[in-house]
Amino acid sequence: MTHDTTPRHEITGEPAIEATSLVKHFGDTHAVNGVDLTVPTGSVYGVLGPNGAGKTTTVSMLATLLRPDAGSAKVFGYDVVDDAVAVRSLVGVTGQYASVDEDLTAMQNLVLFARLLGFSRARARSRAGELLEAFALTEATNRPLKEFSGGMRRRLDLAASLIDTPPLLFLDEPTTGLDPRTRAQMWDTIRDLVKQGSTVLLTTQYLDEADQLADRIAVIDHGVVIADGTADELKQSVGSTTLQLTPADRADAPRVLEIVDRFLGGAALSPEAARVTAGLNRSDVVPDILIALRENNIEIDEINVQKPTLDEVFLTITGKSATADDETKEVA
Repeated sequence: MTHDTTPRHEITGEPAIEATSLVKHFGDTHAVNGVDLTVPTGSVYGVLGPNGAGKTTTVSMLATLLRPDAGSAKVFGYDVVDDAVAVRSLVGVTGQYASVDEDLTAMQNLVLFARLLGFSRARARSRAGELLEAFALTEATNRPLKEFSGGMRRRLDLAASLIDTPPLLFLDEPTTGLDPRTRAQMWDTIRDLVKQGSTVLLTTQYLDEADQLADRIAVIDHGVVIADGTADELKQSVGSTTLQLTPADRADAPRVLEIVDRFLGGAALSPEAARVTAGLNRSDVVPDILIALRENNIEIDEINVQKPTLDEVFLTITGKSATADDETKEVA
């Protein structure tokens, strides 16, 4: 993609984001109280947290929309305070609320944004058409936004943020209010952006979204990062993978318990379900367990290997679910 006038600052070999002890207060409210983040270039970095945890305020500081009260942050090596102009040339931001103009049509909105980014008039219309098609808005090209549904406005807002594909894109709860089909399309768009070389910082309360998209995940609560790692690392931090076996004949459950306990130790029997459960710290022993069961003529009706979910991670480390309402609303 080419455009006319907007300068693009050089991207160095630095991480996409390096934030150290970021702090932002609003009066007596400590919105961010020492956030540390390192986001590798070319990745999707997920940020999870309950309402009021400090996610949006953190994004606003990293995108130069708010000035930190303390700490420091760099985007591709450029300081968000001292080099704010350079940072702005390298990032795109999609916030929680639509930034489109309700008095304009979908096409007019996108052309306006493109022209502000330095696109020629012809290229602006061409790019707007591409995005309207990509976000299934072609039938609404010339309709005023006052006739749009909430989901359609959200899709247009997302399209506007992708006019000039930035090296770093901040997506603050980008799929809120979208139907499942459009949400899945947005996931594909994010994956395509990373394939093309962009880095994405994604805040979300949809844990399956973080699980599907994020290479690494940070959990923020009360303005600080309380956990960081891959989805698998976070899951392992709150519990082990479990093996669950249910015999076809309930009367065989005690013998299943004995065999599983011999290989794994710590096996437990649920008498009501006739199901045997054990922590699976060695996946290579599962075939041995199945062989032993066969040798004892025990038929298994159901076998499951279950990992902890991100929901369990979130509930364990924050003490609340990701979708629970919080009395403390996000500032900024």
